[in-house]
Amino acid sequence: MRGSDQVELTPGKKFVRALLVGFLLAIPIFAVWLMIGDRQSQSARARQSIAAGWGGPQTIAGPELSIPFKQTVNTTEQVNGTAVTHTTTIDRRLILAPSGIDAATVLLPERRSRSIYDVVIYRAQTRGRALFQLPSDLASLGVQPGTLEPARAEIRFGVSDARGLSANPDIRVGGTKLPLGPGGGTSLVGSGFYAPIDLTKVDPARLAVDFNFTLRGNGSIAMAPRAGDTAWKISSPWSNPSFAGGFLPDDRTVTPKGFEARYRIGNLALGRSLLFVEGTEAPASKEAPAADAADDAQVASIALMEPVDLYSQVDRATKYGFLFVGFTFLAYLLFDVIGGVRVATVEYLLAGAGLVLFFVLLLAFAEVIGFTPAYILAALAITGLNTAYSAAVLKSWRRAGVIGAILAALYAVLYVLLSLEAYSLLIGALLLFAALAGTMYVTRRLDWAGVRGGEVAEG
Repeated sequence: MRGSDQVELTPGKKFVRALLVGFLLAIPIFAVWLMIGDRQSQSARARQSIAAGWGGPQTIAGPELSIPFKQTVNTTEQVNGTAVTHTTTIDRRLILAPSGIDAATVLLPERRSRSIYDVVIYRAQTRGRALFQLPSDLASLGVQPGTLEPARAEIRFGVSDARGLSANPDIRVGGTKLPLGPGGGTSLVGSGFYAPIDLTKVDPARLAVDFNFTLRGNGSIAMAPRAGDTAWKISSPWSNPSFAGGFLPDDRTVTPKGFEARYRIGNLALGRSLLFVEGTEAPASKEAPAADAADDAQVASIALMEPVDLYSQVDRATKYGFLFVGFTFLAYLLFDVIGGVRVATVEYLLAGAGLVLFFVLLLAFAEVIGFTPAYILAALAITGLNTAYSAAVLKSWRRAGVIGAILAALYAVLYVLLSLEAYSLLIGALLLFAALAGTMYVTRRLDWAGVRGGEVAEG
């Protein structure tokens, strides 16, 4: 006979049984959560393959002026008990950061797709001017007069991923375009390009360098400031920027049509000398000296955030899985112990399986049609399925309508929780409080232990 497994069960035992079935459903919910993580990893790998060869997250730095000089070094060694001094001449480089940089970057995003995956890439056009002032007194750095070789100087630029240089940069001094060479880099970003310059043909006391170059990249772009005064303006039609790094913009405007940010960073905030001998300065990061990308604390960074991260949304939705199971099982339990409609253990399991399937459908559809349409489609499918099944279990379409209404309300509330992240905990807590208060009121005179013997009193 259907439902014969619960003829002798008291209301309290029925509650424990529903609770145990709910805990059993934690296994498939956890499996769905693991599936989301796996799909997210696959998405990240696919995006990396799409962006391969285009350019990674970019950090730009410079320019810096590098001037070679000769340095005499005395070394002493013991030969047959006698101290012998050797004098050698080595090549060193004097590094001079600009006294001021005024730069502007225009960031143009673009979406690339492969199968169901896509990634946001960009082109960043940066132009500006840097001013250098070479000090007259270099003795404090161990640079002797007459040892500098200004004819072999270099203007160095740092680019964290030089593959993103889509065309040769335009570097000019006094209106004259300079030839370029690969490599070089700066004290903060170890890769990039350089322009050789003969300082004997210009005024080294006030050297102005105009630069204009375009970078390809994805994910984020950052500026590693290294000047007496750095002014950087960045603008883009992308409407979801994330400002990070060790420096935040002094002024920023974000609208649905894009964003614009302005940075102003002085050398006192950087805590670094503008003039030093290459190899003698402390590294930018304690973990990695002069790496290909500067330390996060030394850069101003902007990330191009996705308007909706569907995997994050599905992951958050899955964490509310117990809310759906709990409310649905609570309705079944009340129909069972108060309405007199017996609900078997297998029926709890099948209804719960449908609730868990919602999150699988949500993930599968979201990868193809987006989160919101997927959410609506999955919610309609599971609400319809469980409502129809409840009509058979509860022997009434009116009772099944209650289950359907509960699920529809839960899906609506969950969508609000996912949209209003800042208030999700508050709304969820109030919803649970209301459910507990309602259950306590309805069951306040219920004989859970089955020892009173009479009918449950009304009211």
